[in-house]
Amino acid sequence: MLSYILRRVVSAISVVFVTLVASYALFLLAPTDPAGTICGPRCTPERVADITHSLNLDKPALQQFGSYIKGIVVGRDLEIGGTVRHCPAPCLGYSFPTGQPVTKILANALPVTLSIVLGGAIIYAGVGFLAGTLAARYRSSTLDRITVATSLVVNSVPYFVVALMVALYLTRGFLPRPNWTSPFDNPLAWATGLLAAWLTLGLTNSAQYTRYSRGSMIESLGQDYVRTARSKGISERRVVYRHAVRAGLTPVVTILGMDIAYQFVNTLFTESIFGLPGLGVMTLRAFFQYDLPVLLGSVIVGATVLVVMNLIVDIIYTVLDPRVRLG
Repeated sequence: MLSYILRRVVSAISVVFVTLVASYALFLLAPTDPAGTICGPRCTPERVADITHSLNLDKPALQQFGSYIKGIVVGRDLEIGGTVRHCPAPCLGYSFPTGQPVTKILANALPVTLSIVLGGAIIYAGVGFLAGTLAARYRSSTLDRITVATSLVVNSVPYFVVALMVALYLTRGFLPRPNWTSPFDNPLAWATGLLAAWLTLGLTNSAQYTRYSRGSMIESLGQDYVRTARSKGISERRVVYRHAVRAGLTPVVTILGMDIAYQFVNTLFTESIFGLPGLGVMTLRAFFQYDLPVLLGSVIVGATVLVVMNLIVDIIYTVLDPRVRLG
């Protein structure tokens, strides 16, 4: 099992590195003028030269990229406006519109997005898997039909429409107004400020998890080992929740891991509608300000999250299904 995990870790690191190379080439080595784009049309030549020098754009491409990698690993010194600033590792450069390190900007936005995504995931995974398991256990019953019909109706409504309705009507007395408070400062205010976003994200996504879980559980309940357990006189509840659930959970885990990663890099609607200062809002602001160091940093963080979630899913798979590591 250890060798399997090590192979997956090496593969994950290689994917992140390739993404880093491609992103750096796209943003800073493209046949355009990144310094002029950052500075704007009314920028003085001196300011353009300063940005060019700060981004190492006046050096060969390999030297530029080597300096950027060095900053991520051990940090580097950057000359901005004639002043040398030390950027500690992991150094992703400085934002020229704000003058702040990119790592500081990302560190301020990252907890917001993590809180939204993980809180919503707990709701939709829990509600969806429980509803799907009950629907599969009582297949073809009234409960099953109501569950399937409800999930289809909820899943047919666009997410941004639901989020807008919740923000416009339910946060004006029924739910607390959305706001961001660090959980280390006030855990209660943190939870109440994110409750509307959690419920919206969780309940809308639980519809598809209900269908995934129902289909997976129906397949598991039809397996030979389940019929054998029933023939031995084991209670139906124990057959379902101790024998079939583990096998039925395996394919859902893959979808859950990918959904968490996808929503992490796609929370723009949620953050914008509920006014939460997460990575999506930060990246959009950087795009309109042509803040390339921040854009590059957000791409690297997003790619790293996707790869890490893939790695976590692979490791969990080895626990749920030993055939994965044996293969």
